[in-house]
Amino acid sequence: MEQILRVSDYLLENAEKVIDQVIEEVKTNIKFELTEEQLNLAKQQNVEFLRMMARSFPATDEEAAKELLEWAEKQGETTSQNMEQFSQSIEPLAKNRLIYSTHISQIAIDMGIDAERIVRIMNRFNYLLDVAMVHTIKSFEKHQAQKLKERQKQINELSAPIVPVQEGVAILPFIGIVDYERMEYILNYVIPKIPKMGTDHLIIDFSGILTIDSEIAQHIFTLHNVLQLLGINLYFTGMRPNITMAIVQGNIDFSDFHTYGSVIQALAVIEKTK
Repeated sequence: MEQILRVSDYLLENAEKVIDQVIEEVKTNIKFELTEEQLNLAKQQNVEFLRMMARSFPATDEEAAKELLEWAEKQGETTSQNMEQFSQSIEPLAKNRLIYSTHISQIAIDMGIDAERIVRIMNRFNYLLDVAMVHTIKSFEKHQAQKLKERQKQINELSAPIVPVQEGVAILPFIGIVDYERMEYILNYVIPKIPKMGTDHLIIDFSGILTIDSEIAQHIFTLHNVLQLLGINLYFTGMRPNITMAIVQGNIDFSDFHTYGSVIQALAVIEKTK
């Protein structure tokens, strides 16, 4: 154990120097250009990992892995912020692992560590590297999913804006693809805003979409009923024949719906009711 602790102390004291040497050699395996910021981040991450590994030498594999979890969570989040695809990071892993392990084993050889203990050191290094990679990937995927969810929310917001056009009158244009998720967003986040805007008449314009399915048609029926309960007069415009067919195929009675060919026609009708 004394020999292993000597290597541990050396790595803790000289982590930055060792990683500088490793990174210089590793850069030749990377096919994409790294910015100065990315290089500094890589150095910081690897210095932290090397020190964690060195501190783990007296511990069991299970005890050593515990410290890695929090570190890997942070690395996954950071990688998610800087890269869209984790494959950029892991593609050169095999060669980089060899470079990394060669440096560490050479340090141990130069310190006169015997072969058995060098093997133990390298087994610990490879074990921790595998654990770190697995948990970093999981963290990366989690944070990527959160980013996608936030982007989808932003898309939904941009695709379902409430546009006031007159006092007490607003338009909700449907733009792009109207799917289940977007209808859920409209029902849960857009509709509650309408009464707060002092809107008495809402025009939902379908001219910006090509088609809907019967499930979405059912949601539109729900939307109609909710707005009626809120005391808001609802008008549908720009409904193509295929959209109307989807409503019919959904066995929805839309005889009470106020439908018009264009927003201008609906506005003219609203003007007469005032």
